[in-house]
Amino acid sequence: MFNFMSKKGITFTLSAVLMMGTLVGCGAKTETNNAAATTAPTTAATASAKPSETPKTDLSGTVTASGSSALLPLVKQAATEFMEKNPKVTINVTAGGSGTGIKNVADGTSDIGNSDVEPAAEYKDKGLVDHQVAIAPFALIVNKDVKVDSLTKAQAADIYMGKITNWKEVGGNDAKIVLVHRPDSSGSRTLVKQIILDNKDFTKDGITQENSGAMKTAVVGQSGSIGYVDTPYIDDTVKALKLDGVAFTEDNIKNGTYKLFGVEHMYTKGEAKGAAKAFIDYISSKEFQAKQVRELKFLPADLLKK
Repeated sequence: MFNFMSKKGITFTLSAVLMMGTLVGCGAKTETNNAAATTAPTTAATASAKPSETPKTDLSGTVTASGSSALLPLVKQAATEFMEKNPKVTINVTAGGSGTGIKNVADGTSDIGNSDVEPAAEYKDKGLVDHQVAIAPFALIVNKDVKVDSLTKAQAADIYMGKITNWKEVGGNDAKIVLVHRPDSSGSRTLVKQIILDNKDFTKDGITQENSGAMKTAVVGQSGSIGYVDTPYIDDTVKALKLDGVAFTEDNIKNGTYKLFGVEHMYTKGEAKGAAKAFIDYISSKEFQAKQVRELKFLPADLLKK
């Protein structure tokens, strides 16, 4: 009896052990599956947080641009569009003349100095970097009562040097010529001096206006007057003169027959960075150069490049 019971107990014990082993095996398998289910989302979350996929920080900051009033219409338009696309950036644009813009950027009071001309020799060692952003055709403009449509370069030079003082001397009506100048800091004045006067001095006679807009207004309001502006300022309230019988057109500038134009510069002290660089890049982009630059009556910066 004892032997029978022992065998039966042994059999029962073995069966219980086998059942417990099966349950433990099932439990381990279940825990493994649960662990896999828990790990998968963690791995996915880690993958989605790769550094290369981190959202870029929005462009921000304030950029100051000063200088050329000739370039002002283009820079203001670009600033308006750029700030719409980058609402955390503020672009402050003022005029004051090319000389003022170059001085400001050299002194560090402006991020960008706008200019119709290259810097004077005194700025050559200031670390200024040139960004050419447009070509601006310029023209001599007169009050609409002037009966002259064209001047030779020599006639224009003699007028602005004070040698010719009456319109009848160049085929017009008998009327005094009233000269309208820009200040010495003006790039437009420097350009006319270089191209028309061959770097000779202007006469001191006449009146002086601080910017291109004021120059045009003065010519409109003064009988017998003559001035000079870049073509974005020209409208039907003034008459633009031909120079040596040639009108300002893109083709005439490209073929070299029209000489009165300037390359428009945006200078930075050292390489442009941050929002200033992005702003200059926007103006220099193919899209802006092809559309807005032409719509504003400028010409693309690469027009004369081979």
